[in-house]
Order: sequence, then C-alpha cells, then structure tokens
Amino acid sequence: MIIAYIVAMQAEAQPFIDNFGVQEVPGFFSPLPCRLYHARMGSATDLYVVLNGKVHGSDLIGCESASVATQAAIQKLHPDLVINSGTCGAFSSNGADIAKVYLGNAVMFHDRRVPGDDEWGTQALGNYPVWDGTKALAEKLNLPMGKVTTGSSLDMQPCDLQMIKENNGELKDMEGAAVAFVCSLYNVPVLLVKSVTDLCDNSAETYDEFKRNLAMASEELCKVNIRIVEELKG
Repeated sequence: MIIAYIVAMQAEAQPFIDNFGVQEVPGFFSPLPCRLYHARMGSATDLYVVLNGKVHGSDLIGCESASVATQAAIQKLHPDLVINSGTCGAFSSNGADIAKVYLGNAVMFHDRRVPGDDEWGTQALGNYPVWDGTKALAEKLNLPMGKVTTGSSLDMQPCDLQMIKENNGELKDMEGAAVAFVCSLYNVPVLLVKSVTDLCDNSAETYDEFKRNLAMASEELCKVNIRIVEELKG
C-alpha cells in the first residue's frame, strides 16, 4: 500500500516525521518547492509525507499550494490513499476543544461565492467524496468525525460563517477541499485528519489562538496519525 500524506506546515508534520523516522528525498519534486519524506513500513507499505514547501522562509499554506502538492504527489508517487493532515478551526458549540482530532466525513469550500445557475454553484461548493473507509476507521479508533469546510483566509467573514452554518460545516481549514478536489480528478481516495487550534465561536483573536495552540494540536495530530498508519499497514 502506498500512503501519501499532504501537509501544509512543517510544524504540523514534524512530530510525525520524527516518530516514523522518514527520510527526506532532496529535490524529488524540483523545480516545485514541495518536499518529500519517505519510509518503508514493513514489507508492503510505503509511507510518504509531502509538504507544500516554503517560499521566502515561510510555509506555503492555502488552496493553491495544497493543489500543487497533491497533483505532484499523485502523478509521481501513485498513492493508494492520500491523507490530508493538518490543523483547523472548529466550534465549541459543536463540542470542539483545542487539540481535539477529527476525521472528516465530508468536505467542501465555504468562500467561493459564484452567482449563476445551480451547476456553477454546485461546482463552487465542491462537496467532494472522502475515503469510504473513513467511518469504519473513526469507529475503530474512537475518533469523532465532522464536515470540513475550506477557505483561503485564516479569518472568517460573516458570509463565510453563513455558508458554513447552512451546510453543517464543523471544521474550518485552508487546504482540505483543495486536496480532495485534485484527488477527485484522479479517482484517488482521500482521508482528512484535522486537529483543532482555534475555536471560531469564542472572542479570542484567531491568529493568536492558532499560534498559541499549534504545537499542542500538532502533537495530538501526530498521535492519531501514528494509530492510523498502524491500522492501515496491518
């Protein structure tokens, strides 16, 4: 089995990289900035971690970078399963807590406002399929599930919140739907693993809360990903 993780930020991936001892493969995606790490897990599983990379010293975040990394990974690694692992915002009113880790049971965009007929509107929202083994995995590992909604900004405008609420969104990120979109084009299943850094319905400044909780959320994310890999490789 070939598993390819798509991760935006080095901080989100580092605990996972350290645990599995995956080794970087320098220049694999050149001239793209994406970075590749690889480890052989037993006799039947290859584990890859693909980072979006950096420009001017900063992690490349957001939909465009995630799309590029996902397409490059699919074309060059031919994964059986893509896993988008990262942090997210969530809602305490839905039972979310800082560093709580979820599996995404659905994914869509929340900030693509396209006027016109139903076909354009449907395309804008996305609502892409997720891996059909998600529910069984969540039940086996006793993990909560939630609908992921993706936008290109860290903050959330009132119109974004309205879209999220109208579509029963629970986990707000900046990459998930972009990764799922590319996977849908190649018919590659995608699993979404998200750890909460900030609560969208409290009074804290989103960026400050995100920075304060990133390390803890990434550690919890790592713990869940270890369990996922162990389960998938059998």
